[in-house]
Amino acid sequence: MNPHLARIRIFPFKSLDGHDVAEAVVLRSGALAHDREYRFLDEEGSVVNGKRAGERIMRIRSVFDFGFGQVKLSDRQDSAAFFPHREQEPIESWVGERMGFAVRLQHHADGGFPDDTDAPGPTVVSTASLKTVASWFGFTLEETRRRFRANLEVGGVPAFWEDRLYGPGDEKGRFRIGDVLVEGVNPCQRCAVPGRNPEDGSLTPAHFAKMFAEKRRETLPAWAEPGRFDHYYRLTVNTCIPETEAGKVLEVGDTIDIVN
Repeated sequence: MNPHLARIRIFPFKSLDGHDVAEAVVLRSGALAHDREYRFLDEEGSVVNGKRAGERIMRIRSVFDFGFGQVKLSDRQDSAAFFPHREQEPIESWVGERMGFAVRLQHHADGGFPDDTDAPGPTVVSTASLKTVASWFGFTLEETRRRFRANLEVGGVPAFWEDRLYGPGDEKGRFRIGDVLVEGVNPCQRCAVPGRNPEDGSLTPAHFAKMFAEKRRETLPAWAEPGRFDHYYRLTVNTCIPETEAGKVLEVGDTIDIVN
């Protein structure tokens, strides 16, 4: 095996498109710079995401320019470009029109808005795992990436190799990506989003979570900790990165070594 970092994908806006980058800086929070640093809230303060807004948010395409901090948003009818850090009201109006309700943009550059605040580091999966899941449903590899929205993709390893990255019980696993120490926390519990077509948000195929869980149980590798699977609708590994690693850089091609 030759475990290495094959891909880094950053999601500047929570629930919108990801963007592949060659490197990413580790923040003090343990998150990656620019990942999920923006999100939209409704009038009650709830997050506008694929679980709640479904097709409406998932039909919006986004292209983020990391150098200029500009985002281009588009749907089937229209497109517009914004500098979200200084054009908050225009972007709220554009997105709110497509949601059918008013939205508010939030920004948190220092740590973003992770799904799991107890494990705010990047999510990890192997390319082989994504290919295997794609084969279960007849998806392309890229569609599977878009459904599961992982930050870091590991090459040079077999399917579900990432299940080596966390320990038994509540123990964390420790591994290095280049010179960055990372702690594997748990196999990520999935929500309804992977069951939606990432292009239009439709719930296809039917019974996705059930089918996925059955396949995952059947193919659970011998090295996985079965006690971590109260159910099998889990893929990718949630992580933490210690504060000591802040300012270090992850780069595509970095070697990956398990510490314990």
